[in-house]
This record gives sequence, C-alpha cells and structure tokens, in this order.
Amino acid sequence: MLFETIRRDAHCVTILDQTILPLAWQNAQITTLEQMAQAIRSMQVRGAPLIGASAAYGLALGLLEDTSDTALTQYLATLESTRPTAVNLHWALARMDAFLRPLPVSARSEAAWQEADRIREADIAANHAIGKYGLSLIKALTAKHGGPIQAMTHCNAGALATCGWGTALAPIYLAHEAGIPIHVWVSETRPRNQGLLTAAELTANEVPHTLMADNAAGFLLQEGRVDMVIVGADRIAANGDTANKVGTYLKALAAHAAGVPFYVAAPWSTIDLATPNGRAIPIEERNGNELRHATGKLADGSTAQVACIDAAETVFNPAFDVTPAELITGIITERGVFAPHQLTSH
Repeated sequence: MLFETIRRDAHCVTILDQTILPLAWQNAQITTLEQMAQAIRSMQVRGAPLIGASAAYGLALGLLEDTSDTALTQYLATLESTRPTAVNLHWALARMDAFLRPLPVSARSEAAWQEADRIREADIAANHAIGKYGLSLIKALTAKHGGPIQAMTHCNAGALATCGWGTALAPIYLAHEAGIPIHVWVSETRPRNQGLLTAAELTANEVPHTLMADNAAGFLLQEGRVDMVIVGADRIAANGDTANKVGTYLKALAAHAAGVPFYVAAPWSTIDLATPNGRAIPIEERNGNELRHATGKLADGSTAQVACIDAAETVFNPAFDVTPAELITGIITERGVFAPHQLTSH
C-alpha cells in the first residue's frame, strides 16, 4: 500500500489525519490518551479495525502517565466512550485490559505498547487473509460471467479503514494484482463522503473505478451492471445482522431484488457474539452539522467549509444502519467465508 494509517515511533503515535482527506494528505502526531480519544471521536482515524488499534495505542499513551488499577479503569472508560457502534474498539480495549490487569503495575507500560503492536500486526494479517478468501469469490464470478467483474462498494473499507490492505477492498486489490479484470462502482457516502476516500485509494493503486452518487446504486443494480456488492462492517451480531455505514441497507435491498450477491468483509473481531441481533446494536447519531455543511477545495487551492442549509434546519444524521442477515450472501473473514447463520458455530 502507498500509505500508513497508524504507526508508533517509540512512545508516540503518528496517524494519517482522515478529516482532511482526500483534499490533503497530512500526518498528525498523537502523544496523549486525550489526543487519541479526540482523534477517534472526530474521525481523524476511522474504520472499525483502525479504531480498535488506535484505542489500544491510546491506552498505551495513557499508561505512560499512570499505571495503577484506578488509572487503567479510567483510561478504558474514556476510550470506550468515543464511538458506540464499532465493536472492534471495545474488543481491542477488552483484550488490552485482560492482558495488562494481571501484570505488576511496573510492567504495564511497556507491555501495553507491545500488545498494541500485536493488535496492529494481527489486523494486517487478517486483512490479507480476508483478501485471499474474497479473491476466490471474484475468481468464481469471473469464471461464471467473464470479465471485467463489476463490483460495488459503500463507504471506505480499504487500507484507510484498517492497519493494512483493508477488508472489502482487500480482495479487489489482490484481484487487480493478479491481473483479473475488475472495475469498482464507488458511492460517495454522504455526509462524511468516505466513498471519496475509496476513490482516492483506488486511484493511488491504479484500480479501475467510477465514483457515483449514492442514489445511483439501485439503478445500476437494476440495470444488471453489477456482479457483486462487497462492504465492510462495524459490528456483526450473532445472527449475522450487520451494522455498516448508513446507506448499506439500501444497497443490500437493491442487490437482493436484482439477484446480485452481497458480501460483508470483516475481521473476526467485528463479530459480536454477545449481541444477539441487529436490534441490539447501538447506532451512533452524529452532529447534524455534518449534513448542514460541506468541505471542498476552492479555486486558489485552499480548503473551506461551506453551509449547505440554514443552521437552524432540523436534520437526522445516523452514522450506521443494519442490514438483516437474510440479505447477506456471505461474510468474508480471515477464517473463511461463512453464511450469516454459521457464525455461532465457528
């Protein structure tokens, strides 16, 4: 990949600031737990797997100051409160807590950095395994339909959302690398426009793609111009119901009506067996100004935020929706591809 979303340099962390992408590519240095919590909250880092790794490093930053039980509990609570829907955050913090709590207080700080490194490295490995399992699905579609395969995605589930190759984009990258003709339909994903990040990624990696308005997805599926839909996930319930960026459910409905396979790609850490179904997944509602304003580049090359509507306008801005398991063809993980009902048996 052509960029790093997160890395640690001794006892500080460098992130790629995603709030200004794709208009500018700029790193930010994070030196405190509070800075990392704000980076997660403000979406300087985003994507469920990357949020999990970032939270782990945030805890390590906090433990530079105080390694007591009281501080550990407080730091965990601060980080857990940043984003409610993406379960990888809570999974990573629970893993850190289970690893650190039994250790002597004096050993916790350095151990936290080592465990955070392992979480990051495990995500990179999971991304590649997801890519290989997803590649087998693309090869099967190529054998059936010929090429190029027309794939549709939503939001950004690529390298920018993870520590490595990405989830939904990993099979696409591997297919492209293997010389399998593939073209990606990329929806803009209002209001945060994460689809623009996907387009920027695919451009950087020379993968053929076309950016489209979110509302064009149903038309393309209805016209038979899509062979597969593949998206990421922020939380997958035990029954296979999946929370992902708002607008995913509409694509799943349209894909189902058109008879197009709909895949979810995510590491196993995104599967929350303690959550029985989609109704139990907390859905984050974000600040309405994300809808009231838009950010763009001006003619002189500078960027600016402009108002799209009056500040008093009432808006509704859920960050996620839930796609029912019955609309999902398969869930691609680092352990293999599973039907939604198979998750609890693996």
